[in-house]
Amino acid sequence: MEENKNFVEVKSSENRNFNNPKPKNTTYSFGRNVVIPFFSGIVGAGVLLGTCLNVPYIKNKLFKADTTLGYDSSSSINYNNVNTNLLSLSNFSDTGVYVSQKVLPSIVGITVEYSVSTIFSRISSTATAEGSGVIISSDGYILTNNHVINSSSNSNSSYYTVGEATKITVSLYNDEATYEAKVIGTDEQTDLAVIKIEKNDLTAAELGDSDSLQVGEWCMAIGNPLGMKSSVTSGSISALNRSITDSDGKTFTLIQTDTAINEGNSGGALVNSKGQVIGINTLKASGTGVEGLGFAIPINSTRSITSDLIQYNKVKRPYIGITGTNITESTIKENPTAKLVVGAYIKEIDDYSPAEKAGLKIGDIIIKADGKEVKDMQELTNIKNTHNIGDTMTLTVSRNGEEKEIIVTLAEQP
Repeated sequence: MEENKNFVEVKSSENRNFNNPKPKNTTYSFGRNVVIPFFSGIVGAGVLLGTCLNVPYIKNKLFKADTTLGYDSSSSINYNNVNTNLLSLSNFSDTGVYVSQKVLPSIVGITVEYSVSTIFSRISSTATAEGSGVIISSDGYILTNNHVINSSSNSNSSYYTVGEATKITVSLYNDEATYEAKVIGTDEQTDLAVIKIEKNDLTAAELGDSDSLQVGEWCMAIGNPLGMKSSVTSGSISALNRSITDSDGKTFTLIQTDTAINEGNSGGALVNSKGQVIGINTLKASGTGVEGLGFAIPINSTRSITSDLIQYNKVKRPYIGITGTNITESTIKENPTAKLVVGAYIKEIDDYSPAEKAGLKIGDIIIKADGKEVKDMQELTNIKNTHNIGDTMTLTVSRNGEEKEIIVTLAEQP
């Protein structure tokens, strides 16, 4: 009787039913009401937790752990400005695909045939060179490098002579035919040239703004390296306004890029993420230990050159009429008794030139142009090239230790 009383109290307490003291199956009731729900809760919680941990969004909502790269609360580094968002490779890839599809129809391959004669034979042989070009108008005008179509500009050998191009052919994107081109104009000073094929409805490239470029910006080179037609390589803008002197002593102000540029890329396009041409690929640094050093002519600097070549078959430039050399601090130290200053030293003056008419003399050192300091001949040329033919320039010269101002009226360069 005592046993039943205890059972009834426990059960009554469990069910809160004090009016029904009828005993029931203890094992079944306890398992159904306690054990099964308990273990079902554990299993359900485990399934839910496992599922959540494998779903990043839910996991991040459940666990607010700091996922900043190796964050150490004791570190003095400020991680608040660190962008921990993952880069979308699909978007990056889509940019390259978009730019390629947009620009490739505007890039051509150029093959040049020219004659070569050696000191050992009077009979000339034929050689070929390859490069790239950019279509700049739908009626067939193509911008390229001067050294692509004028191979004689690259020959410095005493054993052979390279003649003028005898034939220039152009191949278009997705077109098996080739088209013979004629030279419209060349400019050795900027290493630019314009050629033309007789074909209409071409896809002209969209020109961008090279003055707005930023270091680190994505870019792509498109051309025909080593004759591999319609190749693209991508990288970034490494530097701007890089002063580079080539093997012939000509100095250029160029865009530097780590985008792969090889032989045959010359004359092709350097483009931005919008598919706009921002430069004409022209040089690469080569040698042991050299990697990722390519250079392009900024497209903004080609606009007036291209216009002149198409309109006049040459570039019309303002002209002073002097040949000079640079006076540096080292030159002054080596000639302590001479009355020298840093600037552009005049070695020769052309007959009937603006320089002669203005009264400049051999031995004058130009130290300023239009009030701007001049340290060398390149700086003088840069200032001169901002003028038009017929403009005047005020030159400050040092003559025998005394400064003089001379006004020169610029003429057209012969």
